[in-house]
Amino acid sequence: MIKIKNLVKRYGSNYALDDVSFEIGEGEIVGLLGPNGAGKSTVMNILTGYLSSTSGTVEINGVDMLESPIEAKKYIGFLPEQPPLYPEMKVMEYLNFVYDLKGTDLPREEHLSEILSVVKLSDLKHRLIKNLSKGNKQRVGIAEALIGDPRVLVFDEPTVGLDPKQILAVRSLLRTLARRHTVILSTHILGEVQAVCERVIIINKGKIIADERTEDIVRTIEDSYRLRVKICGSAREVEAALSKINGVRGVTATGERDLDAYAYIIETESGTDVRRAVFSTCVSRGFVLIGMENVGTDLETVFIRLVDRSDGARTDKKKRAKR
Repeated sequence: MIKIKNLVKRYGSNYALDDVSFEIGEGEIVGLLGPNGAGKSTVMNILTGYLSSTSGTVEINGVDMLESPIEAKKYIGFLPEQPPLYPEMKVMEYLNFVYDLKGTDLPREEHLSEILSVVKLSDLKHRLIKNLSKGNKQRVGIAEALIGDPRVLVFDEPTVGLDPKQILAVRSLLRTLARRHTVILSTHILGEVQAVCERVIIINKGKIIADERTEDIVRTIEDSYRLRVKICGSAREVEAALSKINGVRGVTATGERDLDAYAYIIETESGTDVRRAVFSTCVSRGFVLIGMENVGTDLETVFIRLVDRSDGARTDKKKRAKR
């Protein structure tokens, strides 16, 4: 559905994108991650035809964005970080305006009614956009992206500024949309990718540093495993005792409390099973162990390690070039 090949965007001698290539198949929901200034927005703006590339190609359903931009854009619905809404319009007025702007040929009333139902705005269609909550304004933006039934949906920070309840609602909506559309989601909220996306592409300083299925990306950096334990005892003494166990890299108190027990995350060296040692330490020190379980490396840890690894490799390369 989407093919990006050898994409370069250069401003003078500075590279916003440096030879970026990836493909996204029909029906995939993919998260695009990266630190500020990594090149995420540049990728999305080139992908949606808002920005030209220095070199490389972008194809949407086999149509080249540079050669046939109008045809290629018919396959794309885009929700930027700030939805392009007209606050003085009513919801239905705005959607009719976008319908005409896009030159949509689907049955107007049926198509717009279906979209309002999908985004759960049917009861608000006659409300002024300026009087809607932040979450419902975001839904109007999503509705705008859906007009014309595009095969690809591109969302830039779709839950920014929303409260927790609104975030959950938008995430649920994104999962629903993925049943009929290819979805690309750019976000800085790592938990959002874990909750919604099947695949993660991480970009740093204009280069892709990881492209994996969400459940597999941990393996790209996993050189340890972690235990979550709950122990009754002085927090300071417990941390000190656990830290001395052979094979333990670090101990972190999570701040979670269960009556008189505190929770800790124990990070261990690769291939080291410290569960027996943890139990023995608790017995010998008079601590009461009330819970122990393996926990996976979270996406935030993966993201930080991959970016740090990428920056380190880039620094080493520069040092070698100077010699």
